[in-house]
Order: sequence, then C-alpha cells, then structure tokens
Amino acid sequence: MTNLLDVERLSKRFGSVLANQEISLSVKPGEIVALLGENGAGKSTLVKAVIGLVKPDSGTIRVKGKELPYGDTAGAIARGIGMVHQHFQLVPVMSVTENLILGDEPTKFGLIQMQKARRETAELSKRYGLAIDPDAIIEDLPVGMAQRVEILKALRRDVSLLILDEPTAVLTPQETDELLEVLRNLASKGVGILFITHKLREVMAIADRVVVLRNGKLVGVTSPKESSESQLAQMMVGREVVLHVEKGPGNPTGAALEVRELEVLDDRRLEAVRGISLQVNAGEILGIAGVEGNGQRELVEAICGMRNRRKGKVLVAGKEVPNLKPHEVHAAGVAHIPEDRERHGLVATYSISDNLVLNRFDQEPYAKGWIRDLDAVARNGDELVRRYDIRTPNASAPASSLSGGNKQKTVVARELSQNLPVVVASQPTRGVDVGSEILSLSDRVAVLYGGKIVATFDSKLANRDEIGRLMAGSEGSRS
Repeated sequence: MTNLLDVERLSKRFGSVLANQEISLSVKPGEIVALLGENGAGKSTLVKAVIGLVKPDSGTIRVKGKELPYGDTAGAIARGIGMVHQHFQLVPVMSVTENLILGDEPTKFGLIQMQKARRETAELSKRYGLAIDPDAIIEDLPVGMAQRVEILKALRRDVSLLILDEPTAVLTPQETDELLEVLRNLASKGVGILFITHKLREVMAIADRVVVLRNGKLVGVTSPKESSESQLAQMMVGREVVLHVEKGPGNPTGAALEVRELEVLDDRRLEAVRGISLQVNAGEILGIAGVEGNGQRELVEAICGMRNRRKGKVLVAGKEVPNLKPHEVHAAGVAHIPEDRERHGLVATYSISDNLVLNRFDQEPYAKGWIRDLDAVARNGDELVRRYDIRTPNASAPASSLSGGNKQKTVVARELSQNLPVVVASQPTRGVDVGSEILSLSDRVAVLYGGKIVATFDSKLANRDEIGRLMAGSEGSRS
C-alpha cells in the first residue's frame, strides 16, 4: 500500500531558530497519526511545509509516492491534501453552502448554481456523517458545528489526507468527543488524518500512531497501546511530568479580588460581559470555564485595565482599582498573564531581561530616578531564566528568538516572580506544560456562557460532562 504522505529528513530554520530538524514521518490511508508536542515544538511549521505554506530548507515531501515541490500549495490541494486550521477560515455572514463553494463556485452560463451547490453540500454532509444545515448562517452556529463546515470544505475537494491543527482548542468537552468520532468515521472510509495536538487524552482516545516532537526534533514514534500518558508527556518535555496535580484544600482568608456588576463591550461594540459579579479569596484559585467568544477575554481585559468597563467596579483587597489604566492596576497588586503573549505579553525586539521587568522598569532596583540600573536588570534576567527554565542561550537575546512555549514561560516568570496578591491568568498553560486542567487546579469553577456566569461549582463536586453542557448553553445552574 502506497503511503498518502512521506516526509523525509525535513528541516526549516527561521533566522537563528531551528524550527524543524531532519524530521521524517508517514501517514497511510485510513490511519490517524497524532503529531504531539508542546507549543514551539515545530508541529505547525512541519504541517505548513506539507501544505505548501512554508518552504523547507531541505528534505523531501512525497504525496502518494510522488515528490511535492516546496511551497506548492495548489499542488498539495490537487493531490488530495486538505487542512483545517486552528482559527476557522469561514465568512461569518455567509451560509454553510456559500462557504463551501467560495472560490470554487459551480456555474452555468456565468451564473452560480446555488441549488446544485446546496444539494452537493447535503450529499457531502450525509456521506461523511457530518450533519449540518446547508442554509445555516455561520455566525449563528455553535463552534463545533462551524468546525464541521471547515472539515466539509476540505472534503469537498476529494481529500485523501486531512490535516487538523489543534482542532479542539475552542470546543466544549462534548464537541471534542463528537469531533473525535467524526475523525474515526473519516478514517474508516480511507481518509488519512494527521492530527496536531498537545492534549494527551485525545491522543490516547483516537491515534493509531503518535509522532512526538520536542524543540524541533523528532524524539519518538509510538502508539497509545505501547505508551501511557505519562510516557508521552515525558517524551514531549524531556523530563518527568506530573499529570495530575496533587492539590490540597484552599485556605481562603478574605476577598483578594472582587468584581461587581461588570458590563463590558467587545470590539464590535456589542455587550460581551453582562452584569458579572464574582469574588476570589486570598489562598483560592477560581477557574473560569467557557468556550471562546463568551466574554472571558473581555472580562480579563476589563479587570486588568485594558478594556473600558461600561459599568461596574473591580476591587483589590477592598480598594477600587482604576479603569483603563493597566500600570495602575498592576501597582494595585494584579499580575496578568495574557492570552495573547505576542500582542499583550512581550515586546519582541526587547531582550528577555528587559521583558522580565517590563511592568516595573521604572522601579527600584531596576531604576533610580530617570537612570536605569542595567546590571540589576541583567541579574534578574539571568535568575528568572534559570528558575523558570526559559530555553535560551542567554537573557540578553531578543524575545523574538524564543519558541512559543518559552515566550509564555517568560511572561509567567515576570508575573509570578513579583508575588502580587492577585494573579489573572488567561490560558496560562498554553505551551508551558501538559495535563493541567481546570478541575484539578481550581478550588471553585465558574462557567461563563453568553457573557454571564451561569453556574459556580466547588471543584470537588463538579464533573467534566456537566461543565461541558453548561459551556454549550444548556439550561441549569448551580452555585
């Protein structure tokens, strides 16, 4: 049987960063191969080379036995490779059918044959077991359904190899389980699947083979039958990993952070946070669970002074903190680990040492009046690089030279090393560690849906399925 994909000794360098080093892998028809690794391991670079979005420096890519030229996206698609990106490539105001035919519309006498396209969409949906309304508008669909549209877009071109880049990043637990079943069904029809993830549960549930990358190198090829989650995690990070956090009960000692009747608009000037009130006590971890787009980003930014609060108050240790003044919110005692480390966490052209004092560069011991103490900045940088295991030749290197995971470590090191009374962390484990979940880390879990907190649980009493239903908008609440 000819492999659908053969990658042999592929390498790619971006400046001084070696993203891929002589990586080889293959995918057979009907096989699900998990490409596993932390953020920054080189997974996305590798698959972008396969689809033609990145030109490798060396190595060979063969599709169905025939060599594929570097950077030939059209050739990759023509040979049956489809890719579902982590961030959906859909037009929200268009229907499912319109999105599927966009750029490849069936026409007759110069007119688009919408009825024919609609029938094709329905037939494709039925053939692959991806139930979807051809007339539904994308922006009205749940995230899991929108992802089905992305997969159907790829399958419409007679895809024989489907690449999925972190496909469960924005799904509820139930939607994730449904997606895994969809992928099993596609594999049973002979479609080869290359599934990029850093989530071990999904790998164990679905993969036939597992290819593990670390720091741009291939460190192992195995299978779920031959490996445990702990063994896979150790391959990913190069050291023993604690997958289940041994966490004792919290000892709350009074309100550290209070949010009262908070209302916040999103970038479209629509209400994203709708009268949220919450309290986080000192010595307690409150986890916020919610599917992307339900107000968590706006909530975090409003608390941290980065987004205007239309109504409501934020208090730290009983004292109100100012609106739209991040530096003053930080001075009041709030550390912030942002979701987007590139935009809000780092200055790429600054050194790692400078980034590690980014929100206190004007304070002692890093400055005396208008004069900066560069030696103190450098000593702090060296210490935090060592303590937080930031992988870099030295702390004077620019932040742009770091991998994604090490950029996140830099942000985490800066914020946690200050020992502030409140830490607001948005997606903090992206690229830093594996196996940490909201139920194992939190003392309480609040579920956010449609800009409101719909339920609050003691983490010991919560379960994954109930939280997943609430994240998807099912009725019911507990507190």
